[in-house]
Amino acid sequence: MTIEDIEKAVARLSPEELAKFRAWFDEFEAQRFDRKVERDIGAGGLDRFADDALAEHRAGRSREL
Repeated sequence: MTIEDIEKAVARLSPEELAKFRAWFDEFEAQRFDRKVERDIGAGGLDRFADDALAEHRAGRSREL
């Protein structure tokens, strides 16, 4: 199956089917994003951002939300 095949199939969906597909795809993408963030955290990929945020907070450059 090609991207063009998928595009054609999606274009033929009824409004109800399209809504169901959109909900499924949103959840699919959210799960992929979550897995990537978890991998990045596990690999220390976000440590620098956390360190920077903590340094800013300690320097008094943060505010309570």
